[in-house]
Amino acid sequence: MNVLSVLASHDASIAYFVDNKLEYFLKEERLSGIKRDSGVVKGLNYIIKNDLEVHAVIINSCVVNDPYIEDTLAPWMQKAFDCQIYINDKEHHKSHAILSFEKSKFDESIVFVIDRNGTQDEKIFEVESIIYIDKEYNTQDIYKNFGIEKLYDLDIHNKLKEYRCDLRCDSSMGITQLYETATTLIGQGVHENGKIMGLSSYGRDLNFKNFFNDGVVDSQLFFKNYDGYDEAFYIKEFYDKKTDNISEDNYQFYADYAFQVQKQTQEEILRLVQKYVAKTGIKKVCFAGGYALNVVTNSFLVKSLPHVEFYFEPISDDTGITLGSSLIFHKKMLGIIPQIPYHTFFNNINHDIDKIEGENVSEEDIARFLSHGKTVAVFNGQSEVGPRALGNRSLLYDARDPDAKKVVNKIKNREWYRPFAAVVLEKDAKDYFEMYNIKCCPEMTLSFPVKSKKIPGVTHVDNTCRIQTVDKNTLHLYNVLSNFKEITDIPVLLNTSFNLAGKPLIETPQQAIKTFENTDIDMLWFPEKNIMLTK
Repeated sequence: MNVLSVLASHDASIAYFVDNKLEYFLKEERLSGIKRDSGVVKGLNYIIKNDLEVHAVIINSCVVNDPYIEDTLAPWMQKAFDCQIYINDKEHHKSHAILSFEKSKFDESIVFVIDRNGTQDEKIFEVESIIYIDKEYNTQDIYKNFGIEKLYDLDIHNKLKEYRCDLRCDSSMGITQLYETATTLIGQGVHENGKIMGLSSYGRDLNFKNFFNDGVVDSQLFFKNYDGYDEAFYIKEFYDKKTDNISEDNYQFYADYAFQVQKQTQEEILRLVQKYVAKTGIKKVCFAGGYALNVVTNSFLVKSLPHVEFYFEPISDDTGITLGSSLIFHKKMLGIIPQIPYHTFFNNINHDIDKIEGENVSEEDIARFLSHGKTVAVFNGQSEVGPRALGNRSLLYDARDPDAKKVVNKIKNREWYRPFAAVVLEKDAKDYFEMYNIKCCPEMTLSFPVKSKKIPGVTHVDNTCRIQTVDKNTLHLYNVLSNFKEITDIPVLLNTSFNLAGKPLIETPQQAIKTFENTDIDMLWFPEKNIMLTK
């Protein structure tokens, strides 16, 4: 049976399964060039133009009984593919949770879904869920937190009684909505919360009011702006200080607030983990939902709870919903669990680079260029499907350079306060980073304290760094790092995504060449052909 799963909202994607095996996974933004694109036009066009047979379509939505889905998209899909249509509008958090659990390889787990908006039904929306899952996909809701528009609406409270689990519905906000109040205070969109992680490290731990009251966000401190597609939350007290210009002259106030948001949300999540690990006795914990990309919180949890085994899903934003819902569908409808990869290079879109001509180059040459202060963009094979570049669409630079952040930020036109990640040989990681007894971190889901003063280019102001550990499974990157170590005695490089600020990760060779030609990147390397372009 060929199954097509579609998400036509922000972070839109499609997942196409043939005979229970993932064949294609396409994120719309990579094809359109529009970051967080909300359509699936180019993704569906890829399916149609290649005349791929579809027997069932899953349409994913977080809005129950969405008129657009039921009156427009579903009929169009049925006509286009002449197949059965299934609407997944009530299992948003469960779809997040199932994907994280499946990739964790745990036999059983409690999965924490910390999301901005889960399933939205009339005046309620999921913001946090804790779900028990076992290897047969038996699930049980353990905890639910709902945001509600009117705190004393009796009809809503009666509706929520159907949930047989620990339940909270005391606020119109959740943890992620609280976090975004720091994001909107600096004039960023609600899906750019990752920027606050970097800014929070510049903040001071000043005395500040508690955002939480008995585990619930005190929504009286905030208000919701209903203008635009994504309604944003703002803190009332500081709304008059809202700005979109964070400079090195005026950052401290905003960094201090970002620090509080980071500190208080991670402490609340730690409290939840401690409570439900103790209550269930299960010490294998998965995280999913947009907040699971918060590497600062992830590392705080790992450090605080060494007796708990964690898995943080790298495709934890809504991009992964099409995969999670497909897993649920196959198990429920067909009685099987389909095959999905456990790494992030699997969109199965291979690009023709045969006509690209350049200079012959070896991995040793690339390492030598990097040791001489050159910036090297990498275009290798299939692109990463998650939000972080892991060597196939990366920009590499020498981590020893104390001015690395300035050099690479100028190329990418990023905000000055944002740190850069590092890539390090797995076998050497413990010599450069305090790893909390973790052997590897292949998908940049954690940050660690830096132990060496030899890599200032990737050391953030708080002496931490988000890292990717590499073994021979990522051979071209492993070989470059090994050669770089031979030359410099340092097995670490700066690794950031090959894109410009406000743009998605590079997908095609044409996009790669255009970006290379219009920036100060020194070299563009195609490992598959052992060639590079220079200026």
